[in-house]
Amino acid sequence: MNGLWIMLRRALLALALCLGATPAFAGDKVVYHFDDAGLQGLKGLRNIRNHLDVAPDTKIVAVAHADGVDFLLEGAKDPKSGADYAPLISGLKAAGVTFEVCEITMKRRNLKKEQFNMDADFTPSGVVRITELQAREHYAYIKP
Repeated sequence: MNGLWIMLRRALLALALCLGATPAFAGDKVVYHFDDAGLQGLKGLRNIRNHLDVAPDTKIVAVAHADGVDFLLEGAKDPKSGADYAPLISGLKAAGVTFEVCEITMKRRNLKKEQFNMDADFTPSGVVRITELQAREHYAYIKP
């Protein structure tokens, strides 16, 4: 009897795992983490664009703190190529991407909301926001 019970429990566990394991589908949620605009800005924006090209229904939030906020400043350009970030940001915003700037970073660096691209939103703490998105809202995490 114990052997039968063990087999039944294993079968139920396998069934539960199979039902819970679903392939990636439209409607995935992802947080992109930016903390160094010079290294991540252009690469990260291109990653997001490519992500949406393949999975356009993905909900994407880009959270920037520390030196990662720099690509969201008005007039910001990629330091290597000189590419202007604004058209990429605007296009992604139009596709539903949310860009959030850490207000702790702003305070530490004496930055004002008016200095940022008009497509930027703000969050009290970048690292807290990333934690909330991952732990509470089950967002996948990507750091370009």
